[in-house]
Amino acid sequence: MDERTILIELGRRLRAAREESLLTVSELARRSGVSRRHVTEAEAGRANLTVTKLCALADALGVRTSRFLEFEVESPRAQRIALVGLRGAGKSTVGKKLALALEVPFIELDRRIEELAGLSLATIFDLHGAAYFRRLEAEALEKVLGEGERWVLAVGGSLVRSPATYARLLQTCRTVWLKASAAAHYERVVAQGDQRPMAGRPRAMEELRTLLADREGEYARCEAVVETDGRTPDEIAASLARRFEA
Repeated sequence: MDERTILIELGRRLRAAREESLLTVSELARRSGVSRRHVTEAEAGRANLTVTKLCALADALGVRTSRFLEFEVESPRAQRIALVGLRGAGKSTVGKKLALALEVPFIELDRRIEELAGLSLATIFDLHGAAYFRRLEAEALEKVLGEGERWVLAVGGSLVRSPATYARLLQTCRTVWLKASAAAHYERVVAQGDQRPMAGRPRAMEELRTLLADREGEYARCEAVVETDGRTPDEIAASLARRFEA
């Protein structure tokens, strides 16, 4: 439940209690010491009243303050799903299918970083370096977290190397590591037409295995680990949809 929904519901409860007490807005304002404008704005769901004002209103209405404050609030984390893994794990492909199944937006954090900088990822690194990229990455994540409570997010494979940002992701999202073998990562990236893993790097596969081994401990901190070798994106997305709809 987001802030706007809470304020609207609070206003509805306040108005209902006032009407039950047969008080006008002006009379409630006089008895409680809360301004008439504040009472009107609160009933309209536009005022975020302090606890002391709520207590004063409840006392004037002869009801318990808890009548205004008891909400069945669902944890935002339960509806925020973040897909983690190296390039070629299938985060974008699976993420789009999972978002479609859950009827929620799909977001790529790398695209949000590019939008913040007005530059491509490669240019960000070339011109400003890794430290600047990490600051943008943290800022982009915070912006996404402020956009709502239901979405599927694909994050860059190196995000786990930024301890504070990764901790924030683990705290606020249901995280899934899309795990694949080095060979599967390599084949998927090449199949997408990306020759970077091979260009001028005869030991590319060995380097990929080393990178996976180096990051495995961090990736394994995710709530769920999904083996993707030999499975189609549709199969993976369907299994995750069942998991998160349960």
